[in-house]
Amino acid sequence: MRRITHFIYNQKAAPYIFVLPFVLTFLVFFVYPVFTTIRMSFQEILPGMITNVGLKNYQRLLGDRIFRTAVSNSFEYMFWTVLILIPMPLALAYMLNSRSMAAPGLFKGILFLPILTSVVVAGTIFRLIFGELPGSFMNTVRAFFGLAPIKWLRQEGTGMAALVIMCCWRWTGVNILYYLAALKNIPPEMYESAEIDGANAWQKFRHISVPLVKPTIIYVLTISIYGGLAMFTESYMLWAGNNSPRNIGLTIVGYLYRQGWEQNRMGFASAVGLVLLVFASIINFIQLRLTGVLGKEGD
Repeated sequence: MRRITHFIYNQKAAPYIFVLPFVLTFLVFFVYPVFTTIRMSFQEILPGMITNVGLKNYQRLLGDRIFRTAVSNSFEYMFWTVLILIPMPLALAYMLNSRSMAAPGLFKGILFLPILTSVVVAGTIFRLIFGELPGSFMNTVRAFFGLAPIKWLRQEGTGMAALVIMCCWRWTGVNILYYLAALKNIPPEMYESAEIDGANAWQKFRHISVPLVKPTIIYVLTISIYGGLAMFTESYMLWAGNNSPRNIGLTIVGYLYRQGWEQNRMGFASAVGLVLLVFASIINFIQLRLTGVLGKEGD
């Protein structure tokens, strides 16, 4: 016991002891599942029977039209959410951090409230907002302008718009908190010096706030790319299931869920999951390289 206590309190061993829980968690819940998924992707897994099929799952995946639809939907969703959820929360956070902002705490609470709403509740509410009946909210808005009601969730363009709006409504508040935390670390003296030099609000935002919160912007961009490609629950709830009309709401994870759980093709679903991991890794690697996070030492 004395030796164990001495080892725990040893200054050389302490860093390894503190990092051990993370390492074990990473190995058990990430590395092991990834290697297991790689092995399963080369197999056909049926109840009580496992057969090695080589590259058959990947060959089938490349020729699957529905999979290409799911990939297209996921990338389109990722594009629009990144385009909205990077600059808009930053601008809102900058306004909330301004000294001239009235009742900032109230607005922070209002903007953060959607993330506290269950995705089940949010999906149900937005499904009613974008309903087919003339009395639904969005069709009522169209009627106010003299337009006929439409079936929002049965058309490709309007269905994706509804999905993007719902997700941006839920996640804007979280990104605002990230940006606010970064903006709070900027010394007020920098803004005061800029004001003395005659800088207006836009110039202070562009030349002080944006450069100094760049690490946070890169972080939010990284998680937004991953979140966009891995989105599933929002689509599932908006269309009340994983079978949207003509697969207009089907995502890569939704396709994985359909193949693995609904159709019991775990080997094929493992191949889908690995392709998703490769997509997300490549895109994030490219954006980290372009933003200068990777390759700084070599440059």
